[in-house]
Amino acid sequence: MGRIAVDLSNTPGIYYVIAYFLSSCLYIAVNPKRLTGVRRAGVQLAFLLVLGAFMVATDGIDRRFFIPCVLTEVLLLGLSLYLCCRLDWKKAVYFTIRAFMLGEFAASLEWQLFYFGLTNWNLRLHMGWNLLFLLVSHGAVFAVMYFLERNYREENEALRITGRELLVSLFLGISVYAVSNVSYAMQGTPFSSQFPAEIFIIRTLADLGGVGMLYAYHMQLQELQARVEKNFLQSMLELQYENYKNSAESVALVNQKYHDLKHQIAYLRNVVDTEEKNAYLDQMEQEIRSYEAQNKTGNKVLDTILTTKSLQCQRQGISLTCVADGKEIGFMNPMDISALFGNALDNAIESVKKISDPEKRLIHLSVSKQKNFVRIRVENCFEGEIRFENGIPVTSKKDKAFHGFGTRSIRRIAEKYGGSMTIDTRGDWFELRVLLPV
Repeated sequence: MGRIAVDLSNTPGIYYVIAYFLSSCLYIAVNPKRLTGVRRAGVQLAFLLVLGAFMVATDGIDRRFFIPCVLTEVLLLGLSLYLCCRLDWKKAVYFTIRAFMLGEFAASLEWQLFYFGLTNWNLRLHMGWNLLFLLVSHGAVFAVMYFLERNYREENEALRITGRELLVSLFLGISVYAVSNVSYAMQGTPFSSQFPAEIFIIRTLADLGGVGMLYAYHMQLQELQARVEKNFLQSMLELQYENYKNSAESVALVNQKYHDLKHQIAYLRNVVDTEEKNAYLDQMEQEIRSYEAQNKTGNKVLDTILTTKSLQCQRQGISLTCVADGKEIGFMNPMDISALFGNALDNAIESVKKISDPEKRLIHLSVSKQKNFVRIRVENCFEGEIRFENGIPVTSKKDKAFHGFGTRSIRRIAEKYGGSMTIDTRGDWFELRVLLPV
């Protein structure tokens, strides 16, 4: 290894290239992927080469072009995240700010430690020492950040960034970057210094504060969203149960009317003896027997939900068939039964009613016991293409802020009983499966 000749008061651009690249890789790893592994590697390699060439080309450029150069670096970093990850533009900007600040901190910390070693430990200005500091400092920084960020990997997919939250992140990032680089841009301010050691300390501590504030803000956003989602799911659970109780009252009233109607038919049959009226009464009696026979699963809650949804399907020209042993779900709380089956059938009806062909408007529900498990399956036809995020179909509605809460409610109920929920598509059939241990 030979000696290197550099201006120690400025961090060489190549170290920022390495730091930005590693930061980009970290945030790609903890976000949902848009590209396959090979394509992601190609994009990242292109990002590394283009950024490296740009930093070398602009090394020593006039300070008037400092801000445009920084914005170009941020743009390249954001482009790599957006191309590799399945993010909307707000989330892409949000994670770009975090990745840029982490890269700034990693590069400034490495160079400050190397400078300290040169000036206090009498180390030689040698590439070997520089690489050692680089490996140790970058390894520690990115290992710690990955350990912290991986806990939010699943939550990142469902994270929603609003304009307000994006502005807060931008304000934090710009403020911290301005403080950390004030000594390079302007001299003679209360926050700037002319001595390299002090400049490095200001920059490193400011960047560390920026990384910490942005991470704390990220934690706050995730916890707030989890709390809102929990409250929303609980509200849905209670709403489904209220709907069930209202439906139970309606079904009880209808049952009473049908019961009375049977006696009225018997009376008319004894009083009137014409063939036409007898045929008419036979038809009415057959319809009553059909009504009595349907949706008698052995579980009153499930019977009520199925009766309500059957009437809804009849109005919308949907064929709903059911083979269910309701006694097998007797261990479940009635509120959970109403929420699970109510949400599952609501989602199926919402999908099927969009089908133009009446013969394909089909929904089938089954509940059965297999060994020590209760298997619940809801199948329906669908048209078009279904995209999944975190195992949940993405809504086609314009308001996507609270998409998938019905399905999440089902999954949450399944997990409450130690079970699982899976969703699959086979041809033009959509299948929701819930497996519950007895």
